[in-house]
Amino acid sequence: MVTRREAGLKIPELLAPAGNLEKAVVAMEYGADAIYLAGKAFGMRAKAGNFSTEELQEVLALARKRGVKVYVTVNTYPRNEEMDELPAYLRELEDLGVDALIVADVGVLALARAYAPSLPLHLSTQANTVNYQAAKFWEGLGLSRLVLARELSREEIARVRQETSLELEVFVHGAMCVAYSGRCLLSNVLTGRDANRGECAQSCRWRYAVVEEKRPGEYMPIEEDGGGTHIFNSKDLRLIEHIPALVSLGVDSLKIEGRMKSAYYVATVVRAYRQALDLYARDPEGYELPQELLDELEKVSHRPYWAGFFAPSDAGIFRPSSAYIRHFDVVGVVESYDETRREALVGVRNRLPQGAEVEVLQPRGPVFKAVVSRLIEEDTGTELEAAHANYRVRIPMEQVQPYSMLRMKVE
Repeated sequence: MVTRREAGLKIPELLAPAGNLEKAVVAMEYGADAIYLAGKAFGMRAKAGNFSTEELQEVLALARKRGVKVYVTVNTYPRNEEMDELPAYLRELEDLGVDALIVADVGVLALARAYAPSLPLHLSTQANTVNYQAAKFWEGLGLSRLVLARELSREEIARVRQETSLELEVFVHGAMCVAYSGRCLLSNVLTGRDANRGECAQSCRWRYAVVEEKRPGEYMPIEEDGGGTHIFNSKDLRLIEHIPALVSLGVDSLKIEGRMKSAYYVATVVRAYRQALDLYARDPEGYELPQELLDELEKVSHRPYWAGFFAPSDAGIFRPSSAYIRHFDVVGVVESYDETRREALVGVRNRLPQGAEVEVLQPRGPVFKAVVSRLIEEDTGTELEAAHANYRVRIPMEQVQPYSMLRMKVE
């Protein structure tokens, strides 16, 4: 990994999502400089695994050994009855020594100042910071970082950078919703699940039929079936092609969305952005984004990509379907490697037949192909024709790193 400052060039922090302990470790192994996660309450992803106090202690210990920072989200908009629970939680996070709190609500911000005064505060994208005057306002309140709204163009980010000394964090990859920086009420109205308290039902991705009578000739193509069309279904963000521009803007952190995504998703996306950042740091003048990194990002479950508002190209809505594009399944994760036997111990995640051809994604090393010549059950030594989820098997293969992912093409 290239240091964040090389030859006078400031390389932004790579910030990765950690929905649970496994994803946190994977993010660190694959090159994240920092991770963001939530405790069991007050985080915007209530359905993620999230972290108990004991798990927070564990992940902090692991992060310290690797020099990785840990930011905790306290970025919901809590109601009156929830506020009384916050002081004790904030004290606990300060005692644990997390690296920063990510907040959105000004009431939460005030309590954080009172009950966790030593912790830096990052302002969540949920607070919708879209201009330099707002940035100056938050700077005056003593925040240390702004997570900018997703609606900003390259030029608008540049102006905010010019006007404030606060650290700036920009989303560069992952899902986007119809309310780009949040505060959406659609889920709450239709299902009673409040998106602003971490319980979004993703109602925007359902099928709708819409008619707007005062706009003749401007219509949604709903005639293809009786189910309607996905008119609120946002494409996924991808800014890996814009890394030189992001570096030149002087942003401090590049943020990957995805606490609800799989460990494989985290591994693949973090690895791609890590390699792109390191390549750029080594040779800014001769930098070209390798096609293989774009290809890697096509191998995770995703919707069609676009560059969002950073470099607007279209409306960013994918109408035909809300289904993910998925070409590969993860079939196993390497737990260890026996150099004497030349065998990898693999925790199986999906059905893995003997004779299958897999691609092996490593944290630090090339992707390579391998044929699963044998599957030897770890506990019994029995040779299997196929292994299933939760099996642990030994597989002969060339040397491979722990936390490597075995994936198979979906037919």
